[in-house]
Amino acid sequence: MTDSHLDPRAARMRFERAAATYGEVAVLSREVERRMAERLDYIRVEPRRVLDAGCGPGEGLRLLRRRYPKARLVGLDSAWSMARSARRSQPLLERARSALSGASCHNVCADLARLPLAAASVGMVWSNLALAWAGAPAAALSEFARVLEPQGLLMFSTYGPDTLKELRNAFAQVDRYAHVHRFIDMHDLGDMLVGAGFAQPVMDVDIVTLAYADVGALSRDLRLSGQSNADADRRRGLMAPAAWARMTSAYEGSRRGGRLPATFEIVYGHAWKGERRNRAEEPHVVKLDFPSRRNK
Repeated sequence: MTDSHLDPRAARMRFERAAATYGEVAVLSREVERRMAERLDYIRVEPRRVLDAGCGPGEGLRLLRRRYPKARLVGLDSAWSMARSARRSQPLLERARSALSGASCHNVCADLARLPLAAASVGMVWSNLALAWAGAPAAALSEFARVLEPQGLLMFSTYGPDTLKELRNAFAQVDRYAHVHRFIDMHDLGDMLVGAGFAQPVMDVDIVTLAYADVGALSRDLRLSGQSNADADRRRGLMAPAAWARMTSAYEGSRRGGRLPATFEIVYGHAWKGERRNRAEEPHVVKLDFPSRRNK
């Protein structure tokens, strides 16, 4: 597998519209980013330049600035309104201090598969839940490898195939359209990493379960975060009220403790560009095998 079933234009338009509301419902994104940051505690790296690929409104950039105060940051997103929000989220005083120290932060709107950066220009690529919305994830990984310096680090998270399985199963009781985007399996991602020129990919999975009062609340969160269905085989137009009622009735069969579960399979990965030159550096790479955790 090299490409997703995503309609890139539809995905971009959804994130464009969600720039103003993303922060209201980004609980999962922030939690995944926090867990990604924990993994950096086990990897000794001090990059001079860091690319946040799929930066959204800029929360990851603030996290990266705290961890790497001297680094030059580039926040890149395929949605212009997201990249603009990330720029505006930087306090003016912080921008001035960064400019004086040389630790600048630039914001760019571009496709992950066509990065407007020079080869070997960054020491680290950080990407939180953005690969799930890339029309050509294999091409995006190849671009990450291209812009990384030799032995540069890629740290990423994305959604796995079990994400929103309850919603997918409920829609399957109604029709055969793809109502939930299809996400790439961890093993296929590992193959893509090797094919892109990364060495020693390390990957693991968390299952996070969020609980909702009803399907409408889940649908609202997905819409306001820009993560509503953008599958190329999705149904165009509105679903008939009777069909929606059948779907919500099917989802009700999953209700536990008065709440509806929504499963998110989170795939974490990191890899180095090319072969490691020095065997003495091997201890710097720690295989992460965290137990699955659930948020409710």
